[in-house]
Amino acid sequence: MELKNIIFIIVFLATFGFFAYSVNNLIKYIKVAKKKDDRFDNIPTRLKNVWNIAFAQTKLLREPVAGTLHLLIFWGFVLFIFAVLETIIQGFYSPFSLSALGPVYSLITIVQDLFGLLVIISILISLYRRFIQKVPRLDVETHGKLDAAFILLLILFIVVAMYGQNAAGFANNGMAYHKYELRPVSSFLSGILFAGQTSTTNFLYEFFWWMHIILIFIFLNYLPYSKHLHVLTSILNVYFANLDPVRNTLKKLNLDDENAETFGAADIDQLSWKQILDGYSCTECGRCTAACPANIVGKSLSPKEIIVDIRKRTFDKAPLIVAGVTEGELFEKTLVHNYVTDTALWECTTCMACVQECPIMIEHLDSIVDMRRDLVLTESEFPAGLNPVFKSLETNFSPWAFNPADRAEWADGMNIKSLSEDKDGEVLFWVGCAGSFDDRYKKVSKAFATIMQKAGVDFRILGTEEKCNGDTARRLGNEYLAQMMMQENVETLNGYGVKKIVTACPHCFHSLKNEYPQFGGNFEVKHHTQFIEELLSDGKIQLNKESEKHKVTYHDSCYLGRYNDVYDAPRKSLSEVAGIDLVEMERNKSRGFCCGAGGGRMFLEDEEGGRINEERAREALSTNADTIASACPFCMTMMTDGVKHHEKSEVVVVKDIAEIILENIN
Repeated sequence: MELKNIIFIIVFLATFGFFAYSVNNLIKYIKVAKKKDDRFDNIPTRLKNVWNIAFAQTKLLREPVAGTLHLLIFWGFVLFIFAVLETIIQGFYSPFSLSALGPVYSLITIVQDLFGLLVIISILISLYRRFIQKVPRLDVETHGKLDAAFILLLILFIVVAMYGQNAAGFANNGMAYHKYELRPVSSFLSGILFAGQTSTTNFLYEFFWWMHIILIFIFLNYLPYSKHLHVLTSILNVYFANLDPVRNTLKKLNLDDENAETFGAADIDQLSWKQILDGYSCTECGRCTAACPANIVGKSLSPKEIIVDIRKRTFDKAPLIVAGVTEGELFEKTLVHNYVTDTALWECTTCMACVQECPIMIEHLDSIVDMRRDLVLTESEFPAGLNPVFKSLETNFSPWAFNPADRAEWADGMNIKSLSEDKDGEVLFWVGCAGSFDDRYKKVSKAFATIMQKAGVDFRILGTEEKCNGDTARRLGNEYLAQMMMQENVETLNGYGVKKIVTACPHCFHSLKNEYPQFGGNFEVKHHTQFIEELLSDGKIQLNKESEKHKVTYHDSCYLGRYNDVYDAPRKSLSEVAGIDLVEMERNKSRGFCCGAGGGRMFLEDEEGGRINEERAREALSTNADTIASACPFCMTMMTDGVKHHEKSEVVVVKDIAEIILENIN
């Protein structure tokens, strides 16, 4: 055994010993999280997600330029693992080569060699975008900038060292390839830099070999302390992603736990291990914040910073918990208030744009709602504007202070039966609070009910027995109120044996369809845009063959679109109306822009920044459409207010799809 091998073995053992120590600490820090979260089911689906999202990087490629750059760096890195493996084994046994793989080795070497060049180019472009072009979403604090620069330069020099090693090795071999070796870039560099084997090339080969391996070992041990920890954890984060068929279905809190001292999450130990893993995995790419409507209009909310703050708090507090420390300055602080501001938490519309855009499946909203739950249920600290909302939900079963006895007044004179009058209806029309009490949206309720009557649908309503679905309270963190209404509604619905529900409110739709099963409510639930599209397809309603020409743009509701992937039904119905020219806004479908009302924001005033609905209305108006089509009561209100703000109310109208269809029924 040569001295080189002995030195390498010492360095190798020290490197991986320290790496194991660092990883073990990270695992210990994750274990401080006490919230239960079982993510060990359905292994085939999880592996499929890893391939599609982590290796094929399908989410990143939604942004072609940056996605392609990252894909090249990622796969270049994966392929370099073979080169690293060969180099490490050579540290134990110098003559070792993977050439025994035969033609496979040819493929490995040529791909490594060519990808290395692409990685260098990609890194240089990434440095340019971050430090020269200064792409806004990549803007981070000084420490983060230095960290990013260090990592990128480290990778760059690892590739340079690889080329130096291969070029010098090529010269030492008489400017000829080893068996099955194909390295066109390295051989080209060798021809430029070297004339053949000399004492210099022997020295340079050893120099670059050690440079290559030392830089790799430095990179490996720096990762656990860097924002680039995601190199180690992002694939795991994708593997443990939520497999629920519908995203951001909130989990039920056990409010009957007599031993619980808190509800929600005030600090990291009240989060789940997956939420801490989210913090570990954040790349700080800023895609979530760049898509956040609150941040776009100048509010302080940054989904990226919330996840980064979880990581910061973990690295600050978790080592003390692991060490058995229970008091001190850091224990006087909490994640909520001291790291994540209350203002930021209450600015979230729960639109899920952040979750949609995250390339490694971070679940921002789970953490935001858990922290809201702590503020409301444990600390009773929430914006004053929510006091009347919570009070009204508790006493009137609606976020507005209307008399619950008036819930069915919208249907006066329409000959619509309630389930209490006749429980044999085919479909229950869940009207919702807005559809029952809001003067503007009561017209939508009437329009949709009229469509169903014209189509011969045998439907019923609950009338005064209907209560708020619970979504507003739940997203605002008031799980107590939410569960109270959910359980009472389930008892009512199950008592009547309801099987099929249709509603015009996406929030009711999402809650009834996806969250009510937690409380024993298992129903077939359709949104009214889906129901209308089915009536049209089945020929149960006929549209006029000629109609006045209109240019219409459709605004995607977040809870209908991103939450439930309902994009086509509304557009298909509109496209079947003669005379309608359907034009898309710049941000549409999965990248649609929130109206600003979700997550309880409908009932809160804007304290900083601009108004989200005004930005969305501006985008809608830029299409030059004369009609903005909506499929949500909250969206209708916000878009109408936005159009008023831009002083376009006289030339642009906001209508629900049901109203547009009814106007054009033959």
